[in-house]
Amino acid sequence: MHNAALQALGMSDWRYQRLPVPPALFAETTRALAGAGFHGANVTIPHKHAALALATRASAPAREIGAANTLTFDADGEILAENTDAPGLISALGTILDSPADKRALVLGAGGSARAVVWALREAGASEVSVWNRTPERAQALAADLGVRFASALEPADLLVNCTSVGLEGGGVERSATEDEALNQLGLTFDQLGEYPYVADLVYRSRTPTPLLAAAGAHGARTVDGLEVLVAQGALSFEIWTGARPSREIMLAAARDADTDG
Repeated sequence: MHNAALQALGMSDWRYQRLPVPPALFAETTRALAGAGFHGANVTIPHKHAALALATRASAPAREIGAANTLTFDADGEILAENTDAPGLISALGTILDSPADKRALVLGAGGSARAVVWALREAGASEVSVWNRTPERAQALAADLGVRFASALEPADLLVNCTSVGLEGGGVERSATEDEALNQLGLTFDQLGEYPYVADLVYRSRTPTPLLAAAGAHGARTVDGLEVLVAQGALSFEIWTGARPSREIMLAAARDADTDG
């Protein structure tokens, strides 16, 4: 999606590439990128916490969230950390609701992405943000860190956001003889999805909707899929590095094509 945006803007001297890096080599590899001609990098699981720790400077949101997904390498050798996951989510949610303000939100998960989502919804003025995770201790810790509510059980809300990996292709969800679409890996049932008028899933795939979004859609919920969130945060990273505003429509089309081909 980044290369499609670069091409559309005529930026032929720029290139975006994927660099798989094991955790043990993350710091060493990242520090060497500037010397190899890189201006910046997106960071994904499992490196978001390490990226913040490695940076010499960080934005206030990245520090408060405790994770960074965007690094920029300055000419003076500094590494700047930013988190575009948070504003990217709010931007993507704009396709289904005017604002999360005054909405009750339930966030599933307790990892780096969940931290960004919780922080974003809190800052956007959600009337209540609750965190649920299959490991309650992790959800309790996240809620305490960010000053939101720990949910000991799944409960109705205006907005449901899945920040877990459930729904990734190949992972799926378990089937149950007593449920139309079993969502028990998330602790949900098909009928429960009728309690959430707005649903966002950070898992992205384009061949079929995730089980969560399929079930939510069957209940008439308005939904946002992970590719839309991915593009929104990616476009913000792109603008940080280049100073140019990319076409999100072009980025989304490229992301969907690549995901389908993959």
